[in-house]
Amino acid sequence: MWFVFALLSAVFAALTSILAKIGIEGVNSNLATALRTVVVVAMAWAMVFITNTQTGIFSISKKSWIFLILSGLATGASWLCYYKALQMGEASKVVPIDKLSVVITIVLAFIFLHEDFTVKSIIGCALIGAGTLVMVI
Repeated sequence: MWFVFALLSAVFAALTSILAKIGIEGVNSNLATALRTVVVVAMAWAMVFITNTQTGIFSISKKSWIFLILSGLATGASWLCYYKALQMGEASKVVPIDKLSVVITIVLAFIFLHEDFTVKSIIGCALIGAGTLVMVI
């Protein structure tokens, strides 16, 4: 089931890029990011209430709070940079560079989470990196 959600995530991320590129025309990138964020927040809280999981907020550990807040800050920084890049550049060039996050995630997962760094993951990282270069040059 995780694969279905990951695939849907990729489809929605692709739609996000195209819709954002169209919508950001003539709009300050920071303002556009803030508007998008309001929609995301409303949608996320709607899902919390629809699934009746709001009471779980009281059982979140201090460690989880810290890392979720840091993750939110990283997300905010990513979105601000992404929207600025998207406003200034072509979606077909910005998106592949943004997807280098896959390579960076694999390396960071190896360093911090001690996940396996296999021959397959090294080849995959190299191919993603090479593909990104081919697409943006």
